[in-house]
Amino acid sequence: QVQLVESGGGLVQAGGSLRLSCAASGSIFSISALGWFRRAPGKQRELVASITGGGSTDYADSVKGRFTISRDNARNTVYLQMNSLKPEDTAVYYCAAKLWTTGWGDTWGQGTQVTVSA
Repeated sequence: QVQLVESGGGLVQAGGSLRLSCAASGSIFSISALGWFRRAPGKQRELVASITGGGSTDYADSVKGRFTISRDNARNTVYLQMNSLKPEDTAVYYCAAKLWTTGWGDTWGQGTQVTVSA
């Protein structure tokens, strides 16, 4: 099994920045990619950004140019640097692991609240 522990998040004014971190432990070899999802009030959970072990990244259109995902393979940690934050970025952000066997959906962090005030 894989365990994910998140840190970061909080309250920031529009235009500000935050960085989220997620440390993975356990069966690291079973992970094909790490990513960040978010769920805003009244909306479905969406994939914000993902990164493979080889460093290939993918972003939701809504965050391209503002968010950057990176990973430190030596520390089994993934980061989400969020710049130029907007009120519509307000959501609970979840770290997730994509497994080789089952894909996304089985392994989640505890979630961290990001609130962007206007």
